[in-house]
Amino acid sequence: MENEKIVERLALLRDKMQQNGIDFYMIPTADFHNSEYVDKHFKVREFFSNFSGSNGTLIVGKKETGLWTDGRYFIQAENELRGTGISLFRMNEDGVPTIIEYLETEMQAGDTLGFDGRVADCNFGKKLEEKLGQKGAFIKYGMDLAEGIWVDRPTLPCHEVFILPEDICGQTCEEKLEKVREKMREKNASYFLLSKLDDLMWLFNIRGMDVTCNPVALSYGFVTRKECFFFLQQGAVTEAFRQYCEKYNIILKDYHEITKFLKEYSYEGAVLYDAAHLNYALYSTVSEKAQMINAANPTEALKAVKNEVELQNMREVFLRDNVIVTKFIYWLKKNIGKTPLNEYTAAMKLDSMRRQAEGFLDLSFETIAGYKENAAMMHYEATKENNKQLEPEGMLLVDSGGQYLGGTTDITRTIVLGEISEEMKQHFCAVAAGMLRLTNANFLYGCTGRNLDILARGPVWELNMDYKCGTGHGVGYILNVHEGPQNIRWKFVEGQKECALEEGMIVTNEPGVYREGSHGIRTENVLLVRKGEKNGDGQFMHFETLTFVPIDRAALDQKYLTKTDIKLINNYHKEVYRRIAPYLTEEEKEWLKAETMPI
Repeated sequence: MENEKIVERLALLRDKMQQNGIDFYMIPTADFHNSEYVDKHFKVREFFSNFSGSNGTLIVGKKETGLWTDGRYFIQAENELRGTGISLFRMNEDGVPTIIEYLETEMQAGDTLGFDGRVADCNFGKKLEEKLGQKGAFIKYGMDLAEGIWVDRPTLPCHEVFILPEDICGQTCEEKLEKVREKMREKNASYFLLSKLDDLMWLFNIRGMDVTCNPVALSYGFVTRKECFFFLQQGAVTEAFRQYCEKYNIILKDYHEITKFLKEYSYEGAVLYDAAHLNYALYSTVSEKAQMINAANPTEALKAVKNEVELQNMREVFLRDNVIVTKFIYWLKKNIGKTPLNEYTAAMKLDSMRRQAEGFLDLSFETIAGYKENAAMMHYEATKENNKQLEPEGMLLVDSGGQYLGGTTDITRTIVLGEISEEMKQHFCAVAAGMLRLTNANFLYGCTGRNLDILARGPVWELNMDYKCGTGHGVGYILNVHEGPQNIRWKFVEGQKECALEEGMIVTNEPGVYREGSHGIRTENVLLVRKGEKNGDGQFMHFETLTFVPIDRAALDQKYLTKTDIKLINNYHKEVYRRIAPYLTEEEKEWLKAETMPI
């Protein structure tokens, strides 16, 4: 029934395209700030396709409609697109054209591509402009064709911002602004236009609630050598925040006035911006008036390196969260086969346990609980209406995290509920071994995540398998669970950001195995980059582990592990018991002792 609606909506969209002289229409997955997760107001692609994954772009042509998404969502997209007539284009697979390659092939001279320039990033918009221009094709970026079709579209989210206590930030807003201005001077920029939401929250030491699980507020910043303008929806501004802005000489402006402000501003120097995060519409507005300097947002690198106050708070928050997840695993093991459970009720149990924790603010993302073959879909999400019953057999993958006043957490454990196959054990051991080999890396300063990815991925590659995603991403501080510029992935992608791993950066470590129709396995810890020994060969670096939760012993088999891997697992479990046992009941403690016994 839902997919019949999609067919009807696409027909209405094509009518509007024809009325507006548009031959192809592009619908990305983004808000005005190129955020990873977006509010319901911005889920236009989902409205017209039924695909609910967090990454994907829909191209609607005169006859064909295509959806591009990455390997995390291939299985999910196949299911959700069924019956819509939309073709799935599996990104980064052999023979699959990129969006631009597809448009270059399909569009003719004189054709027009339409899109809403507010939800397309500048880099992509400029590439479209260049490539299609070479074909004699045109773009129109000022149209949101969902208007008039999506009649019950949710309004823009707007919630009051809250100011973080300065004693948990480690730096004042004033100190952060001065560091940003130093970076502006280095780039010979007189102005800095910032639209990345988590960077804005970090800069002003505030948080919001405009995006589910991401504590951010819809906003823009415009920093000059002496002034700072902050654009925020009126309903988000409290009296306390007005006084805060006066204290730090922040000039408050209405969120919806950003385009008008940038059009009318008198520029006397170059504007620093990040083309990966600024939307194409705003870029086009400013580039007509001023010289532009494209560089990574200085706030991104500054934010990624956590100060000692932030790190100490993160350690405390992770310990609290580790105890909760350990208790959840115990509860699940005790109740499986005795109490009716499904993926959704298991996820809700873990969520309820987190909500009772000290300093809890929100989940850091919707809890993923995938049983058996559902776990092969990396970002599968069970619902109250659509879930799989849990039985005392197979494995349940649970990926979850929390936002706390003091940190953001992310952890995955694959939990054995009963009998599993030898193949599953072999896959489980490869994932555990890879995760711990990366954990125990010792490397020279200057390494990026691309230098280290093989340590985690190696045991999986040895089985002639791969997982179609990166091994790790940065984690925010009371902010987005996915944060850059640091990451751990093997593949070089032109134009993709890459940076050296700096002391104070936090990264996840999450190798996996995903077998369609059978099972999915992921084991995820979070690591902190630290300096090690410095000698004539350079500055060595290593990781400090923040995650201490048992790796299911029922799936660990010596015959699938090297002696070194066994030692790493035993050492890790010894530390899990030492740290977590003091916070457990006697019954839980006995269980954990057995779970962490040497193998």
